Amino acid sequence: MPIHLRAESGDYAPNVLCPGDPRRAAYIAETFFDPGYRMVNEERGMLGFTGTFEGAPISVQTTGMGAPSSGIVFEELAMLGVERFVRVGTCGGLKDGMQMGDTVVGISATAEDQTPLRLAQMDSYAPTGTFTLAETAARLARESGATVHVGAVVTSGVFYDPDSTTFARWKRTGHIGVEMEAAMMYTVAALRGLEALAIMTVSDLLEESGDTSRISDEELKQGVDAMMRLACRVATSD
Repeated sequence: MPIHLRAESGDYAPNVLCPGDPRRAAYIAETFFDPGYRMVNEERGMLGFTGTFEGAPISVQTTGMGAPSSGIVFEELAMLGVERFVRVGTCGGLKDGMQMGDTVVGISATAEDQTPLRLAQMDSYAPTGTFTLAETAARLARESGATVHVGAVVTSGVFYDPDSTTFARWKRTGHIGVEMEAAMMYTVAALRGLEALAIMTVSDLLEESGDTSRISDEELKQGVDAMMRLACRVATSD
């Protein structure tokens, strides 16, 4: 049995949503899962639930923040038979023209936090999501009327970055957003032969000067709810 996910094989559905915040995991199960879902993990407050979405099996499991924490969870979910990870959360937007609450699909994730490179045992590596899932996510988002951006994101290991030039450097190389877990998820998925995709809501707009504008709580809730429903549909897609 894994050390941090106190569950047995079969407790998780093949498709798992992966938010960082345990409160968000509970909210997803309560708001989007069909009635009858159950808790499958509460070790260290890393809440996990299994149920169905529109009749299809689905789970949600907290990962915590950053590559080291999320990497433990992704590895242990793989041990428990999970086949598809869908990261759900927020990101800082880097692309010109982005608006608060827009949806971001990270088709690849630069490992600025080098923990994924340590796991891959390579000096350089390109952690990449599953294209068919990205294609499905973009199509479903557009059909719902959402504004969706698809491209490379950065997985950073530092939230309060003291370097004011960082945003400009990431933007110059075509990255559309920054977050803290996708590169680790994509690396574990590649090593284990699993599917994975990161879907996020823009919660901050990041300027080349290093300045940041943050979304209001109400706008964030609206954007996150739309993104969560989209993620449930992607996670359970054929």
